[in-house]
Amino acid sequence: MSYQAWSSVFKRKILGAISASLFLALFLDKAFAAPEDPQGMVLIPGGTFAMGSEAKGARPDERPVHQVKVDPFWMDVTEVTNQEFRRFVEATHYITTAEKPPRAEDIMAQLPPGSPAPKPESLKPGALVFVEPKSPEDYWWVWVEGASWQHPQGPQSTIAGMEDYPVVQVSWDDAVAYAAWAGKRLPTEAEWEFAARGGLKGKMYAWGNEPPTQKEPKANIWQGQFPQKDLATDGFHGASKVKSFKQNGYGLYDMTGNVWEWVQDWYRHDAYSKDAANKLTINPTGPSDSFDPEEPYAKKRSQRGGSFPSRTRISDGDPFYASGYH
Repeated sequence: MSYQAWSSVFKRKILGAISASLFLALFLDKAFAAPEDPQGMVLIPGGTFAMGSEAKGARPDERPVHQVKVDPFWMDVTEVTNQEFRRFVEATHYITTAEKPPRAEDIMAQLPPGSPAPKPESLKPGALVFVEPKSPEDYWWVWVEGASWQHPQGPQSTIAGMEDYPVVQVSWDDAVAYAAWAGKRLPTEAEWEFAARGGLKGKMYAWGNEPPTQKEPKANIWQGQFPQKDLATDGFHGASKVKSFKQNGYGLYDMTGNVWEWVQDWYRHDAYSKDAANKLTINPTGPSDSFDPEEPYAKKRSQRGGSFPSRTRISDGDPFYASGYH
């Protein structure tokens, strides 16, 4: 599956394993391995690259830049689509995290001791939905009961006619289950960033250093005053259909923007510092556990690639909670 990386604008924090279906992973795409029939995939050649960013605005967990080598691997050309995910669900009768009631004990395990327990009546299936707020003080991620991959904005929404759009509202566990069914796997964070760079060295974005809004739109990202008004000058409010923008140097679409993409690794704020202690890190699979000092009780996995309500560079990611039991 192709989990796309952006240059480095956001924290490369990682979505992790949180409770049953709360705070689920926002967006997913495909993973990769070397399948018997790599239809819809490209072979990423592998090689050595400088991972991370020292650019202005780069966050501490994107630093320091360090040398990493990855072996060749296969990657999906696009994100996993609604049509592809539906085939998986129909074949396996899989129920996603967002479609299950969250468990109070899983939620409490992610919170500081002494936090109030959720009320039983609040433990309903649902997901976080992005909503343009009326004022900067309002939240733009809103918990919506009944939101799921089939109803991304809530129970009144549908994916009818959106077969070629990326599937969203899937957790890290959902992504892993899909990948296993497809005979693939999630990429490591290092593989993802190497693939996202498309053979370019030291560039900020998947296409180079030119700003994403200069000349023609290069990715589905936010234009306008965030988060109150998306001008949609790239032609899209919300997610865009796959293959709506140009491929990168390896033939991969949406390696920047559109939807967040799950990767294999746990998130740790100091992971890059640990890898930088090596002259060269070969095929890293990420830290053995998760730790974010900003939310020390939450276990997180990494997501990369940015999404439509963001502007991200290649080495960047952002932290969310993923469902799962680890």
